[in-house]
Amino acid sequence: MTVVSLGVPEVPVRPIAERRVSRRIQVGPVAVGGGAPVSVQSMTTTRTSDIGATLQQIAELTASGCQIVRVACPTQDDADALSTIARKSQIPVIADIHFQPKYVFAAIEAGCAAVRVNPGNIKQFDDKVKEIAGAAKDHGTPIRIGVNAGSLDRRLLQKYVKATPEALVESALWEASLFEEHGFRDIKISVKHNDPVVMVNAYTLLAEQCDYPLHLGVTEAGPAFQGTIKSAVAFGALLSRGIGDTIRVSLSAPPAEEVKVGIQILESLNLRQRRLEIVSCPSCGRAQVDVYKLADEVTAGLEGMEVPLRVAVMGCVVNGPGEAREADLGVASGNGKGQIFVKGEVVKTVPESKIVETLIEEAMKIAEQMEQDGVPSGEPAVTVS
Repeated sequence: MTVVSLGVPEVPVRPIAERRVSRRIQVGPVAVGGGAPVSVQSMTTTRTSDIGATLQQIAELTASGCQIVRVACPTQDDADALSTIARKSQIPVIADIHFQPKYVFAAIEAGCAAVRVNPGNIKQFDDKVKEIAGAAKDHGTPIRIGVNAGSLDRRLLQKYVKATPEALVESALWEASLFEEHGFRDIKISVKHNDPVVMVNAYTLLAEQCDYPLHLGVTEAGPAFQGTIKSAVAFGALLSRGIGDTIRVSLSAPPAEEVKVGIQILESLNLRQRRLEIVSCPSCGRAQVDVYKLADEVTAGLEGMEVPLRVAVMGCVVNGPGEAREADLGVASGNGKGQIFVKGEVVKTVPESKIVETLIEEAMKIAEQMEQDGVPSGEPAVTVS
């Protein structure tokens, strides 16, 4: 009698949508646009003039998976610190400039990988575009035109009354056209708003009217929970249509949390190779184990695992066996014990007290085998439109 394995077949991972065609720029070693992987950004919360503290936070962000970091530059002391920070940072540094155009030139001279300018609040910005374009071109420094609802140009507020999608887009494209007049097109654009609906409509309009790479963001998104929801909804709506080349989740929370949320959004949309993923039921009256506790303990035990591993932690016999069978590793719990599944097959049954320990042991075995087989970790894969 021939035994046929019912293990889970390998299913190729496909992106959620064909990417919008955009031109490519280089932010240091990180490609943005032109089919390059969607990158994750964050921003330091330290005073940039405190070089040690800023570099320490950049190191923490780098460890969390951040690929590009932005630093504020509101003072001359901050501008003076940019050279050292840009040189010592492990990831590309973008200088964030408001109010004073002189700091744009300082950031370019300091060797920053890019400069973000907010044309709505930089004094006499339009008059300086020719000089900025020349300096940026000479140094190979991209410019991000960052339009924000909270600091929209007064002329556009008079025209539109408030920060509508049309107002945000008109502001961004007007400034881009000024750079284009001087032969500079090494540009990416953002049109941020705190309302996800306005933000989505603005980026949709912008995507139809230019081929510049787009930096997605819901500005002032709020505390961690609210901001995560708003960002996930907005980014999902745009990325599911191929719009967006780099993202920043704005949270009233430590910057590393922004990075974790951003990475998780991209993994959920198959825009980045998934790493550890815990599939667990919400629990109900059928559950015969404490699913919340079980899922938390498994998640804590596998924290830091880099290989793409889906682990199902299920609490009853209705959906449990099916979900556990479809995961790389899973448990279907009930009656004081748990059936352990590996690649779709039951490998053992253990007492409830041994479920977490057994899942972690089996996960380590699978991870070790994946690493031996050369399975890539959670680094983004290149997607070419």
